[in-house]
Amino acid sequence: MARVYNFSAGPSILPESVLNKAAEEMLDYEGSGQSVMEMSHRSKTYDKIIKDAEALLREIMGIPSNYKVLFLQGGASTQFSAIPLNFMNGSGKADYVITGQWAKKAAKEAQKYGDVKIIASSEDKTFSYIPKLDKSTFRPDADYFYICMNNTIYGTVYKELPDTGDVPLIADISSCVLSEPLDVSKFGMLYFGAQKNVAPAGLTVCIIREDLLGKARDITPTMLDYKIHADAESLYNTPPCYTIYICKLVLEWIKSIGGIDAIAERNRNKAKILYDFLDSSKMFKGTVVAEDRSLMNVPFVTGNDELDAKFVKAATEAGFVNLKGHRSVGGMRASIYNAMPTEGVVALVDFMKKFEEENS
Repeated sequence: MARVYNFSAGPSILPESVLNKAAEEMLDYEGSGQSVMEMSHRSKTYDKIIKDAEALLREIMGIPSNYKVLFLQGGASTQFSAIPLNFMNGSGKADYVITGQWAKKAAKEAQKYGDVKIIASSEDKTFSYIPKLDKSTFRPDADYFYICMNNTIYGTVYKELPDTGDVPLIADISSCVLSEPLDVSKFGMLYFGAQKNVAPAGLTVCIIREDLLGKARDITPTMLDYKIHADAESLYNTPPCYTIYICKLVLEWIKSIGGIDAIAERNRNKAKILYDFLDSSKMFKGTVVAEDRSLMNVPFVTGNDELDAKFVKAATEAGFVNLKGHRSVGGMRASIYNAMPTEGVVALVDFMKKFEEENS
């Protein structure tokens, strides 16, 4: 059957050229006579794959040399525990901003290990905006300051980073990584689950400033101690080998089409097409305040649950899949990650216009 337009929030769409390349190399990777799926992670062939993946990520994101890049397992949610275990060990304090379900879960986990202060929250309006922050409420002795940069479920994104001074800023960038330029040097740590914009599920990447390593609590499980993984160059145990290989292919694809600036321009264009329609539509409405809209995740509603369900069903039948909104908010959500072609967004808007005409 023909490929559909996949608007899933994750696991999400991958570039077709990457899938084709992986298919070509499935049985024989570069003359090795074996698949990457069955290759030893200690082999010279695989060592080059993981080192190339790291080098490409450093190049594309502009990661400074004093940051470690870790390829880990356990999902982004595992970092909710690992972060306080590794870093909340000075004053035992950490400041969190709650802009969605994932930041809320991260703060709840951190509360098990120390003094967590909720600096601000947008829960009062179903996380439909990024709260304005008052720097005077930040604790100068906090061990770190935590944000979720892009909120997948609710479609919001930070356009301006909080000024945390000497307090390390830590950010979950799972659903916006590589979507536009980001100054890594402004953060103590960045991390992301790869399944939204980089690779299939199974890989979590942590980018950590070196001076923050080596401070984990004695009770920290070995597999959650970042320094152990850094010292072992992400090979303390068997890494998610095939997912890292796909990550490398995706990074090669990004580089081939012009790098992060080219991706950002394309993403802004895609988002504008969809947001412009939502702003002009009499049926469909976006749910996020305009100034905080995400380039990656676009939630919208008709205002009628039955009509929402009818739209999702019709869209699925027409080849626009995974548009149903998260169960906690309902409605619809189009995730238009890097690999979503512009023509996919144009086709979706055309379908929405037709649906509106036929159901008004």
